[in-house]
Amino acid sequence: MITSAGCNVLDYALAGPASIDAVDANPRQTALLELKLAGIKTLAHADFFQIFGVGRHPHFDEIYQDCLRPVLSAAARQFWDSRGAWFSERGGGFYFHGLSGTVARVFRAYLRLRPRLAGHIEALFNATTLAEQRERYDAHVAPLLWTRSLNWALSRQLTLSMLGVPHPQRRQVVAQHHAGVAGFVRESLTFLAHHLPFRDNYFYAVYVRGQYQPDCCPEYLKPAQFARLKAGLAARIVPHTSTVTEFLQHQRTPISRFVLLDHMDWMSSYYPQALAEEWAAIFARATPDARIIFRSAHAEPNYLDHVRLPHSGLALRDLLRFDTARAAALTDQDRVHTYAGFHIAHVLG
Repeated sequence: MITSAGCNVLDYALAGPASIDAVDANPRQTALLELKLAGIKTLAHADFFQIFGVGRHPHFDEIYQDCLRPVLSAAARQFWDSRGAWFSERGGGFYFHGLSGTVARVFRAYLRLRPRLAGHIEALFNATTLAEQRERYDAHVAPLLWTRSLNWALSRQLTLSMLGVPHPQRRQVVAQHHAGVAGFVRESLTFLAHHLPFRDNYFYAVYVRGQYQPDCCPEYLKPAQFARLKAGLAARIVPHTSTVTEFLQHQRTPISRFVLLDHMDWMSSYYPQALAEEWAAIFARATPDARIIFRSAHAEPNYLDHVRLPHSGLALRDLLRFDTARAAALTDQDRVHTYAGFHIAHVLG
């Protein structure tokens, strides 16, 4: 699976697979996963949650030197040796660093200037029923939130880039939504406010609060699940800094599950031949019953028809069976809800 920040990797490990290969071309993502694995291995839950849940620890420098650093790889040490301030009070906390952290910092500053809006947004996360949440959003949050300035900011590529949305994905959203990116985001958040509770939606709560809460956080941060990871499940995770293709070309063990996130959106625009090679490597290593999940900014990404595998010349859609009904049902439960397409594909034998 794609490493990203490592949260999904750790949550998937709780399902008990024999092993997980966490692959990412960005060494910073690997370094972050390594730091979390080091914390699971060497720390008690209280310190681990303070670092990765709250994002700040008054004794992080000592913990890093005494516990975390000794079990990191040389590359991860090089990255974290100069970034201890990210986990300090003076640095604002871990969740205010990096590009998305900068967006969170700006949004928090914006809410300080608009205390009424901030109060109503916080109330969304404290609503005990969907009816209460829906009424508060429609009556109080939406009229204050969707200003001309916010719509303008969401339509800028700079804003989207800081949120990890590359230009090809923005182009796909604009192509399929009449109101552009801002309209798509508004429609997505309105769906969430009407249909899914915010009280446990840690994906958005961390942006509003700047940290996780014990009852609103990823599974790996919860005491019982942390204990399971510490007892051996985390040891089944192997981080790799490489492209998916590079990893698979050196991998000999068959793989039964692939979690590919959304990286194919930008690959299909910038490196279509590399995407074809990646899929060829996936099919070469997939077990006969392999399942592949991925998402896209477009409900029906055109690379499924346009990308053709080397040698065979077949399109991806000809080599996969899609579980569209299950994917649609799970999309309705998606607590981020900013991807138009979620796909569950089975390799055709």
